[in-house]
Amino acid sequence: MVVTIDCNIFVMSLTSRSPYHIIYKSLIQQKYTLVLSGEILLEYEEVIQRKYNVSTANALVSLLKELPNVRFQNTYYKWHLISIDEDDNKYVDCAIAGSANYLVTQDKNFQILKTINFPKVNIISIDEFILKLSKSLQKD
Repeated sequence: MVVTIDCNIFVMSLTSRSPYHIIYKSLIQQKYTLVLSGEILLEYEEVIQRKYNVSTANALVSLLKELPNVRFQNTYYKWHLISIDEDDNKYVDCAIAGSANYLVTQDKNFQILKTINFPKVNIISIDEFILKLSKSLQKD
């Protein structure tokens, strides 16, 4: 399974006290492939610095650069599918360029993607993603 994960979802999964920690643990255990762009990585880093601290952000960025199931994707084309918040388009463009099966988000701005047939971007909620992860972990 190849996914692009919205920053808020990724940050919510980091702490072991979070009910969403399975997302981070599954990434470390290489249960799915995370597709990132440089822009997305920068946003992850900025938000983690604010929420936690600089050393945590640096450690996480280093980890993401080392994991074999994290794929960095250049986005050469900007689709401009989300007009409400143009900044969200970096996730959409990365998911499209990286042939992601899913874009994981809770952000309502992404709902417009459900009405767009081309290019098709499958968005799923954090709970739907956890359900898919749980099912794939049961198969292992």
